[in-house]
Amino acid sequence: MPEPSGTLSPLSVLGNLLKRQVLGVQDYTLLALQSMANLATPPQYWQDTINQMDLIGVGSLPIIIAASLSIGAVLVLNTASQFQRFGMTALTGDAVSLALVRELGPTISALLVAGRNASGMASELGSMVVTEQVDAMRALGTDPIRKLMTPRVVATVLMLPLLVAVADFVGLIGGFFVAHFTLRLGAVQFWTRAIDALDFGDLVQGMVKPLVFGFIISTVGCFQGLRVRGGTQGVGRATTSAVVYSSVMVLVADTFLAKLLLYLFQ
Repeated sequence: MPEPSGTLSPLSVLGNLLKRQVLGVQDYTLLALQSMANLATPPQYWQDTINQMDLIGVGSLPIIIAASLSIGAVLVLNTASQFQRFGMTALTGDAVSLALVRELGPTISALLVAGRNASGMASELGSMVVTEQVDAMRALGTDPIRKLMTPRVVATVLMLPLLVAVADFVGLIGGFFVAHFTLRLGAVQFWTRAIDALDFGDLVQGMVKPLVFGFIISTVGCFQGLRVRGGTQGVGRATTSAVVYSSVMVLVADTFLAKLLLYLFQ
């Protein structure tokens, strides 16, 4: 009798791939929920949380400031010709303010934080997994999710809205300088229009999004780090995956959040 072939059919390969993806989503969801459920029971590692807030928040300030200053300036540069064409230069403050607070501030800040901190979480936790430090913590009776993941999730969720507030303000400063020198707008005219253009719904959109984005970035980074397999090569793959997955998830979540928040506040 002929021996059965050892090759798998394309349908079997596709089925196995789908199963792995579903299991990955399930593991991620359970891990993310557990990291938040740990806040309701002791022990709490608040010193670790404060340290992570310093690393994530203060450490990300330079890139947030540099990027936001450029984004505000570029916004005005790209719209200045159209404003001048229709004689609506007074609307520059409105346009920059709404664009930054509603969309560009939260999204760009989240992507920058994902590139800097999600990769750092994945590489740090992945290195601890590879060197068996996580197994040692379990052997000593310490929950690695509570000790390693929960402080990072809490710190990111708390610090990202503050970074977004800084990004919005710095972006407005960059927009004002360009508007002042290219459109000859005065400070009072620009800042009055920029502030008056915002209402309560715009501020809610600008602060709710970074809360969700911070949760996504931190949980994805920790999840990729804690599931590292394959030594140092696995750490590298986890670092890359953390940045890619968190960035894509932020953009996808932004689409649904924008639709929901616009529906609620319009």
